[in-house]
Formats: sequence, C-alpha cells, structure tokens
Amino acid sequence: MRRSALLIFLPLLVLLSACGGPTDSRQIPEAQAAGDTFADIGDHVVHFSAQSTDQLPPAVAKQYNIVRSKNRAMLNVSVLRESDNTPVSATVTVNTVNLTGQLKNVTMRKIEEPGDILAIYYIGDTTVANREVLVFDISVTPEGVDQVSRVRFKRQFYSD
Repeated sequence: MRRSALLIFLPLLVLLSACGGPTDSRQIPEAQAAGDTFADIGDHVVHFSAQSTDQLPPAVAKQYNIVRSKNRAMLNVSVLRESDNTPVSATVTVNTVNLTGQLKNVTMRKIEEPGDILAIYYIGDTTVANREVLVFDISVTPEGVDQVSRVRFKRQFYSD
C-alpha cells in the first residue's frame, strides 16, 4: 500500500515543483487585506479607492487624460448623501506620503458624468515605485456642510 501511494504522489510532487510549487524559491508577496473602501462621515459616506493606472482600460484612460503605467497610482473619491445614496459635490483635497515621509503630489479633479443620476467623483494620480506604500489623507467637505471630515488609508503598489 505504501509503495502504490508513493507511485501516485511522486509524479504529482515533480509536477508541482516544475510549475513553481512548494520548492520554488521566488519571493511572492503575500496578499493583503483590502481594508475599508468607505468611511461614514455623518450625513455622508466617502468612498475611495487607489489602483495602478495600467489597470484602466485604454479608452477610459484616454477619456480622462490619465497616463496608463505600472508606475502611476490613481486615487478615486466619491461622496454620497447617506439618506438617499445620491452623489454630492464636495471639496476634496489629498495629502499623500510614502512610508519614508516623501510627499507625493496628488491634485484632485472633479468628474461629472450625466445619466439617470449624475455621477460625481474626484480623481488624481501620482508616481509610485515597486512595493511602495502610500498613505492617503483625504479631507472632504460635502456641499452645504461646514465641517471638514478626514479619511486616512494606505495601499501598497506593485510594478513588477
């Protein structure tokens, strides 16, 4: 019985090692939890995401004048009124630094897309290096609100 089990599993182990299985010595980064993608700020909810711009479809990048690159990150922020889930205009500013404290310039611009419901969101982009972690500090003041709300999140980017 042991010999037959070995004969069955030995080819499997050889196949796994040939395909980059357990004996593969490459460094593969561990998947990280995505973390929150929204924050409740009272009567409004701020939705945010950051991704490499090379993940954008070429037509979308061209439409919004965004350079597609593994070495560029894009921040997307939207603000919804919580009572009816309606997009609202807001003042959105961002301070971004990496873990060494280097300031990354991200200028946000407002995008409005007409439709059944007007879509309103804010985008900005910046350069990133492989494995660079960016900390995004977002300040949001929804239209008609006097108080500034702050949201912080971080993301790591890979270009290899």
